[in-house]
Amino acid sequence: MKALVLTSPGYIELKDVPVPVLSQGNALVKIKGAALNRRDDWIREGKYPNIKTGMVMGSDGAGVVESVHGAEHKEWIGKEVVINPNINWGSNPDVQSTKYTVLGMPTDGTFAEYVSVSVDRLHNKPFHLDLLQASALPLGGLTAFRALFKKGELREGQNVLISGFGGGVAQFAFLFAKAANANVYVTSGSDDKLEKAMRMGAKGGYNYKKQTSYEELWKTKGGFDLVIDSAGGDQINNFIKALKPSGKIVFYGATNGKPSNVDFYKMFWHQLSLIGTTMGNDQEFAEMLEFVSKHQIRPVVDSIRPFSKIVESFPDISKPNKVGKIVFQV
Repeated sequence: MKALVLTSPGYIELKDVPVPVLSQGNALVKIKGAALNRRDDWIREGKYPNIKTGMVMGSDGAGVVESVHGAEHKEWIGKEVVINPNINWGSNPDVQSTKYTVLGMPTDGTFAEYVSVSVDRLHNKPFHLDLLQASALPLGGLTAFRALFKKGELREGQNVLISGFGGGVAQFAFLFAKAANANVYVTSGSDDKLEKAMRMGAKGGYNYKKQTSYEELWKTKGGFDLVIDSAGGDQINNFIKALKPSGKIVFYGATNGKPSNVDFYKMFWHQLSLIGTTMGNDQEFAEMLEFVSKHQIRPVVDSIRPFSKIVESFPDISKPNKVGKIVFQV
């Protein structure tokens, strides 16, 4: 079968590798769609822990169960499924265990014609999505769901600001917050992306390359209840200034690095919270899929490409004009 392999530090290659041999409790999934994440590019660049060369990459995937190991799981054969990429989250729903990993490194992942996963990683595909759309859900959808609802405790009618509209997690946070009847605002460095967000129902948008503060906060009735951010850096202080009393900033990344300082005075006086988060636990994955099905949410897909183009597509993950997920038809 064809699979995308990390052949050496910094190098990836589409290679012929053996179809996985099933072990007890596993299923063989014929991958139909797989989606690219920032995580994949960080692995390629050597910026991720526990990297092993020779591994099949990829965490987002959906397909059809072709076979299972053991008759007790035969009901899965032929079903269209989306794969939960969590491995060994652990018993504490609030934080992952020390054994936690994510499908695609150091375990063989979804950038292949077939993948072997534990049967308990399988979930029925949301009925309203095709397999290509469903393959865009796992990492970004789960991260956004946990950030908004578990960490941010978003409620109907609240004002939420989502930074970096266009990225994989950010677009899911936008869609989920809209579905929850929140007032959704976005930031981007692209006026075109801001215009697209407005067409999709954003209440307002801010170009962080042109604006260093969030003007006219009176239009939001006093500021934001919640900010969802992946960049970190000194813009954290802009978010602190824009929060309502008792507001929250939930961040799932720090692409801009550490802030040079943090306005602790405003934080303690206004009872603000700065909260870190990651992808999410297994229960939240199931809840995320239920939420997507209930609200008939369709992921924003930037492009659908043949699997043969996956190596050359990696640089596009960070292109400024990209909105949504890059999906490969396998």
